[in-house]
Amino acid sequence: MRCAPAFHPTPRRIACWLAAWLFVLPAAAVVWAAAPPVLEIPAAKGPLQIAPELVHEANLDRSPGWRLVEKGAQESAVPAAVVPGSGSDGTAGRPRLVANIPARSDAAPRRFELVPGDAAAGSSGGEFRFREVDDKSLALDDGDQPVLVYNHGVITNESIPKNDARRSRACFVHPIFGLRGETLTESFPKDHYHHHGLFWAWPHVRIEGREYDLWVYGNIQQRFVGWLARKATPVAAVLGVENGWFVGQRKVMIERVWLRVYEAADDARAIDVELCLVPVDKPVTLCGAEGKSYGGLNLRYAPRKEKETLITVPAGKTKEDLPDTPLAWADLTAKFGGSSEASGAAIFVDPSHPDFPPTWLTRHYGILCVGWPGVKPKTFAPGVPVRLNYRLWIHKDAASPERLQQAFDDYGAALKAAWK
Repeated sequence: MRCAPAFHPTPRRIACWLAAWLFVLPAAAVVWAAAPPVLEIPAAKGPLQIAPELVHEANLDRSPGWRLVEKGAQESAVPAAVVPGSGSDGTAGRPRLVANIPARSDAAPRRFELVPGDAAAGSSGGEFRFREVDDKSLALDDGDQPVLVYNHGVITNESIPKNDARRSRACFVHPIFGLRGETLTESFPKDHYHHHGLFWAWPHVRIEGREYDLWVYGNIQQRFVGWLARKATPVAAVLGVENGWFVGQRKVMIERVWLRVYEAADDARAIDVELCLVPVDKPVTLCGAEGKSYGGLNLRYAPRKEKETLITVPAGKTKEDLPDTPLAWADLTAKFGGSSEASGAAIFVDPSHPDFPPTWLTRHYGILCVGWPGVKPKTFAPGVPVRLNYRLWIHKDAASPERLQQAFDDYGAALKAAWK
C-alpha cells in the first residue's frame, strides 16, 4: 500500500499554499468574513427587476456569480450578478447587484441573504451578449433572441434629400425587439424623418441667447464621445455611454446614458433608461413644444394599423391623442409586423423624476413623448447634473390597464430595494 507523501511545511511551500487559497477563495473570504449582506424587498404583486447599489466595502465583483437566498425559504435562491452602476453625475459609480425577483403568492415584504453562486443557474433566458453590427452600431442579444441596437455613430438615410438635416442622426436605440422577435420601433419614418426608435431630444435649446433645435440634428447635434461601461451577464446587461451636444466643434452639454436590460419574466422585459445631462460651461435652457410638451424621452413605434393601435394611460384606454398631459406612464399596444398577436411597450417614469408626473404628448400614429421640463422653460447651471430615469416595459401580449398599473407599481417597489 502506498502512503501519501508527508507534507514538510517549508517557508516556500507555506507561501505557495497561502497564495493558492487566496486566489481560489477571495469571494468566499470577502463574504464570510462577516454575516452575509441582507437585502429587503418591499411587498409587490409581480416580479421585481432590482438593481440596488452595493454599499459594502468588499469587492463583490470577484465572484463569477451570486445568489439571493430568501430568509425563511432556503429552497428559494434567485440568481444575481454584479454590474457597473452610474454615479450622481452619470459617470461610473458604485456597482449594482441585479436580480429578477419572482413574484410570491402573498404580497409581503421579503428578505434575502447574498451568497456566492452561479449567476447562470436558475436564469430563465440565455446568456446576454453584445455584438458589433458595424463601426456605428452595437447590438444586444439574449441567447439567440435580439433585444436592441444602440447606434453610437451617425446613421444616414440616403433616401432623404441632402439639404434636409433630418437625414442623419446619432446616439439612439433602434431597433428594439419584442419577445417574439418582432421589431417594435421605427427610424426615419416618412411622416417624421426626425423620429428614431428610442431617442431623447428637445426642440428648444437656448444657450447665450441663441436658439437651437436638437430634434432635427441641424444647428446642434448629439455625438458619441466614449463608452462608460459594457457588461453582459445571464441576469442582465448594462451599457453606459457618454455623448455630447455640439454646436459646430463646441461641446455645450455632456450627455451620459445608461441602459440596464433584464432577462424576461412573466412574458415581459424591463429596460431601465438613465439619462444624465450636465451643461459644460454656460447655462442651458430646455423647453418643450408649445401646446404639446414634447421634448425629452420619446419612443417611435414600428408601422401598424393605426385603427388597431391602443394607447393606455393610468386613467384607462384612450381614443384621443393627449397633448401636454401629466402622466406617470403610458403604453402603446398593436399588432406589429403583420403579426396576428398583439404586443407593446410602455414607458414608466421614475417617481423621483423632477416635477413628477411630467407632461406628455401621445399620438396614435405611433409615438409616446415624455415632455420635460414641458412648455415652461427651465435653465440648468453649468456643471450641475440633471438626472432623468425611466423604465421601458416590453410585454408579449396585450396588457390590461390593471396589469400595466401593477407593473408600474412593481417598478416603484423595485426602486426601494435596500440593504439592511
